[in-house]
Formats: sequence, C-alpha cells, structure tokens
Amino acid sequence: MEIEIIVVASIATVVTVLLSLAIGSMLYKRRIKKNEQSATEKAKLIVKEAELQAENIKKDRILEAKEKLLKMKQEFEEEANRKKNQIIGNEQKIKQREAQLSKELEQVKRKEGELDEERQSLARQHELVKSRKEELDKFNAQKVAVLETISKLSADQARDQLIESMKEEAQTKASSFIKDIMEQAKLSATKEAKKIVVETIQRTATEHAVENCVSIFNIESDDIKGKIIGREGRNIRTLEAATGVEFIVDDTPEAIIISGFDPVRREIARLSLHRLVQDGRIHPARIEEIVAKTTKNIEDEVVEIGERTVIDLGIHGLAPELIKMIGRMRYRSSYGQNLLQHSREVANLCAIMAAELGLNVKQAKRAGLLHDIGKVWPEELEKPHAIVGMELAQKYKEHPIICNAIGAHHDEIEMTSIISPIVQACDAISGARPGARREVMEQYIKRLKDLEQVGLSFEGVEKCYAIQAGRELRVMVDAEKATDERASQLSFDISQKIEKDMQYPGQIKVTVIREMRSVAYAK
Repeated sequence: MEIEIIVVASIATVVTVLLSLAIGSMLYKRRIKKNEQSATEKAKLIVKEAELQAENIKKDRILEAKEKLLKMKQEFEEEANRKKNQIIGNEQKIKQREAQLSKELEQVKRKEGELDEERQSLARQHELVKSRKEELDKFNAQKVAVLETISKLSADQARDQLIESMKEEAQTKASSFIKDIMEQAKLSATKEAKKIVVETIQRTATEHAVENCVSIFNIESDDIKGKIIGREGRNIRTLEAATGVEFIVDDTPEAIIISGFDPVRREIARLSLHRLVQDGRIHPARIEEIVAKTTKNIEDEVVEIGERTVIDLGIHGLAPELIKMIGRMRYRSSYGQNLLQHSREVANLCAIMAAELGLNVKQAKRAGLLHDIGKVWPEELEKPHAIVGMELAQKYKEHPIICNAIGAHHDEIEMTSIISPIVQACDAISGARPGARREVMEQYIKRLKDLEQVGLSFEGVEKCYAIQAGRELRVMVDAEKATDERASQLSFDISQKIEKDMQYPGQIKVTVIREMRSVAYAK
C-alpha cells in the first residue's frame, strides 16, 4: 500500500513538473514573440528616422553645393572682368607705345637726313682744308728757305735753339706752378683731414682713465677679513702662493686690495676670493681647489667676452679662434692701456672715419678690431705683432684688405688699400690721446734722448731739442753749412729716419730752423 502511494506521488510529481515545463515553455515563447514584435517596431521607427535624417542631410548638401557653385560663379565672373579690364588696359598701353614709337621713328629718319647733309658739308670742307693746307705748306717751304738764307742757319738748328730756350722758360714756370699747386693742396688736404679727424674724435666717447696694477674687492663686513687671513696668516699665504698676486688687508673699511702687474692673475684672484667668501669655507685645501677651478673657468669667460665684443660692434662671421683671442685682449695691456678697450676704440674710430670718407664701414670696423690681434698670440715669435696678426687673419680666411690693414698699421708692409691708412691713423689717435698710455720714466727719457740723437746724426745740425713730450723735434742748423733748400730736405730726411729707426705712438713733428745773422760795427 505504501509503495502504491509512493508511486502515485511520484507520478503526480512528474506530471506536475511536466505541466510546469509546458506552461513555462509557452510563456517563454509568448515573451520571445512579444519582444520580436517590439524590436521590429523599433527597427522600423529607426529606419524611418534615418530616412528623414538622410533626406534632411541630402537637402542641406544640395543647398550648400548650390551656394558654393553660385559663389564660384561670382568669383569667376569677377576674375574674368578683372582680366578683361587688364587686357583692355594693356591694349591701350600698347597702342600708345606704338604711336610713340612711330613718332620716334619719324624723328630718327629726319635726323638721319640731317646727318647726311652735314656729312656731305663736312666732306666739302675737308677738301677745301686739304687744298688750303697744300698751299700753306708751299708757302712755309718758301719762307723757311728765305729765313735760312738770311740767318745762315738750317731749319733744324733754328728749331733746336728755339726748343732749348722754350724748355728753360717752361721748366721755370712749371716749377713755380707746381710749388703753388702743392702748397694749395697741402693746405686744403690738411684742413679736410683735420676736420675728419676732429669729427671722428668728437663722435667717439672713450674712457680717459687707464687700468692700474691693483683691484679692489669689496666685502660686506670687516669680520670676513679675519677668515681670509686665517690662523697665523696661513690662508692669505696660500692665496698669494696659488694666484701669484699680493693681497693687502689693511684698515681700509670693507675692502681688500689685490695687487699684481698681470691682469689675468688679478682676475683669477678676485673671482677665487669672491667664491670663497660666498662659500664660507676658507682653508688652504679649499683655496687651492677654488683657484684651480677658477683658472679653468677663465677660458670660458674669455670666449664670452670675445662674443659680447663682436656682438656689441656688430661684426659677424669671425672664426671662433679669433673671437677667443679678442677675449684675451681684455687681460692684456699696451703701455698701460687695456688692449681690448684700445681695439674697440680703434674699431669705432675707423667706422666713423670710413663713413665720413664714403668707404666700407664694416671692413674698417673689422680691421680696427683685429689690428692688434698679434699681441695675444700665445706663442713667442720673433716677428712684429702686426705681421703675426696679418698671418693669423690670413689663416682664418679674412679679406685681403683687412689682412693688409693689420700688417701695415706700423708700416711693416706696403699699404695696398685705403682702409690701411685709416686703421693706422685711428690707432695713433687712440694711443696718443692724453692719459691713454703710460711709460716707465726711464724708458720715456731714453726715448727722448734717442730722438735727439737721430737729429744730431745729420751733417750741419748744431743743436737738437725734443719738446712737447716728444711730439716735436726742433733742429737748429748752421746757416753757413746748410742752405734753405738743404734745410727743407733735412726735415724730410730726419722724419724718414725717425720712422725707420724708432717706435712711438702718434706722430712727431720735425721743425728745422736756419738763422742767418750779419753783424757790423759803426765806429
């Protein structure tokens, strides 16, 4: 009985499960069908909306195309009208030109006719002149025969005597005429040269103070002086040994004096001291380290100075090695005058003078800057610095005019361009300016004595004095041994010997004085 109940229950359960599956399957199919209908309706709606959007887009594109076509049509018509008007204008110009050419052709034909008439007239005149010349030659022959009979001289002998007398007269007149012209030319040339030089100097602002052998290092307080001196002076001794200059630490408030004749050493010492004070660690090991680094960095500063100089002067295309040498000029001096400042001054003077004379300003400025480049060549050569500078300029492909100006600014070679004397004159202006240069007293006195000895070495000179700080040599000659013409020649010979044997800044005026005295007594 229980088994039957179990079987019946199982069957009922299976039937229930089957019914549930059948009902679920029906509901699932109905839901799928409903979803399919909904998806179909949505798809139709989307397609309809897409068709509407496509239609709108199509209308917009058609409208844009029409507008673009209309615009292109208008532009084409405008361009066509412009071309048409241009063609019409050109046609009118061509017609006008044709009419003008026709008139000119008529004038040319008329002038050709006039020239033919003139040519025929000249031919007739030539025939007439030829016949007259033949008659004149016959008459001259007859006249010469008569004169030879009267003077008992042949025509060649009379001609020679006449030529000799006329030659002497012509030489006398030519000598006087040449002398007047030379004096007038000297006056006008001197006046014009002075005007150009004065205007050039006035338009160039320069510093009149020269560099000395000391530098001032400013400090914030005097407490730092103790650190710089160090215990028992070991720091300052190390500084002096490493840099090769003298540090003067005295009662001067908030300042330390760096003394030394070499500006490179002074600059290394100044920069090293500046870095040590900023760092605060001042001891012998640190001092040697900072000095070594500063010595290496000074080369970078040299290049920077050279680049800044050429940029300030507006000079382009210089070789890097030449730019580096220009930077080295900052730490070189000539007779106490800073070489870089001198070269910049000469460059500006050359530019102004070349502009006044209508010459190439860029070439003049370039040659003025490079004229003393041979002084900073590191190798010791037994050549004048002008020749060394010229060879360096040639090595780095500078223009031949600039090379000649560098080599000829102290007359070592012959000048071949007008830029060369301009560089020489501007170099003399910069060097001869009061306060620009200084010399040791012994050298100065020796130069004056040598200058006087040059004048005394000539025959007929009684006394010789160097005055105006060596800018003028006054020579007294014996009136009985030297004539006026000899005195004039003597001044030229002395000036040439000074130029050949001596070196000096600026120019030296040679004045020869000849005095004739006649004494008589009345009794």
